[in-house]
Amino acid sequence: MVLGTIVPMLDSTIVNVAINTIVSDFGSTISAAQWITTAYILAMGIAVPVSGWLVNRFSGKKVYLISLAIFCLGSVGAVFSWNMGSLIVCRTVQGAGAGVMLPVMQTTLVRYSGGNKLARLISLIGIPAAIIPVLGPTIGGLIVSNLPWQWIFVINIPICIAALILGYIHIPSDTAVNRRQPLDLIGLILLSSAFCVLIFGISAMRGDSDGEMRNGIYILTAGLVLLLGYCYYVLHSKKEPPLNIRLFKDKNFSASVILIFLFGMFSTGTLFILPLYFQQVCQVSAFTAGLLLAPQGIGMLCTRGLAAGWMERIGGRTVIFAGLICTLVGTVPLSFVLAEGDLIIPVIFLLIRGAGLGIVMVPVMTDVYDGLDKKDIPQGTTATRIFQQIGGAFGTAVLAIILSHGLNAVGADIFSAFSRVFLWSAVFAAVSLIPALFLAKKRNLEIRTS
Repeated sequence: MVLGTIVPMLDSTIVNVAINTIVSDFGSTISAAQWITTAYILAMGIAVPVSGWLVNRFSGKKVYLISLAIFCLGSVGAVFSWNMGSLIVCRTVQGAGAGVMLPVMQTTLVRYSGGNKLARLISLIGIPAAIIPVLGPTIGGLIVSNLPWQWIFVINIPICIAALILGYIHIPSDTAVNRRQPLDLIGLILLSSAFCVLIFGISAMRGDSDGEMRNGIYILTAGLVLLLGYCYYVLHSKKEPPLNIRLFKDKNFSASVILIFLFGMFSTGTLFILPLYFQQVCQVSAFTAGLLLAPQGIGMLCTRGLAAGWMERIGGRTVIFAGLICTLVGTVPLSFVLAEGDLIIPVIFLLIRGAGLGIVMVPVMTDVYDGLDKKDIPQGTTATRIFQQIGGAFGTAVLAIILSHGLNAVGADIFSAFSRVFLWSAVFAAVSLIPALFLAKKRNLEIRTS
């Protein structure tokens, strides 16, 4: 299952590298090409909430394999796309497959485990998420520099086929939790629309002009209105919703989801800023900037397994505190060691920062399932995916705005602008200590089977 989920993660990171080449090849425009990414994100936003219903109504194995096949078909179509419009349609198909595949994989594996050594399982299935953001841009750069851009989609196909074969043979057959569960179409439309509009609005706020910022705020407000409408609907509906907001009555669930949102802010948001820092401050190439991000990924890989073991022994709250402190130790100094051409010190602190992120990630992604009924596991996964993605988009937008204002300020220099960004990233990590206080102090994760 993890092999299959590598492909959409890799695809989402390498496509951006090829945007300029695709525009040139099709004789299109950058504004049109933005829909290559936007259509993918919006399709994922619609598909994520429906994944919980699919995995409850049908078997996890069946839904996973079908969604992987859909993603593979979208990749094949992208290879043979003849203009910008056809490529955007194929990217929409890919996004729909990925939006179902990723949460279904997580939900199915959590159910298989029954809560037994779940922290170790989350650590293993999250390895691609640690590696691919670092390797993806580098691989994309190599492909675009030496091969036709279609190869960024060609490489998906053999991996998808191998994952389909292995999945069909080795994934145990499972039974549906509720074959008669009806699809809450109104709730799905409201939640998917709110999710998509929020992501769209947050992304729009990253524009440089006041008009783009204002439009982004309008769109973001519309998304919040849709979200409130969804909450009102769920509280007055008797149907099983895509995301049951009544779960937020549980203090541990609410604290975990808030932590996931904040983790997305200071991890994904800073990952957007770091390549710019290396290119603009340290004056290195885009390829070298990608390589310099590797220590953060290495740090994450080195501590994930340790964090899983610690969580099983002493509980998630203490481990999260230790990880956040380590993240702060690796982030705050980046505000004071900025120097053109000096790469050793930032790289060392990125290694420390990555170690902290690896320690935090496992318990943050695991605690959300603590105490949930088996039938509510898809709800936990849906909440995880939605809040992590919104948090990542929000953190990226906020840090991009801070950087833009710092660079455009009268008398400002590039060093102080990036220094301010890293300080704000540290603030987001520090604020995460607050919801961590409200996590349940348990040594072993429990999943109710009622």
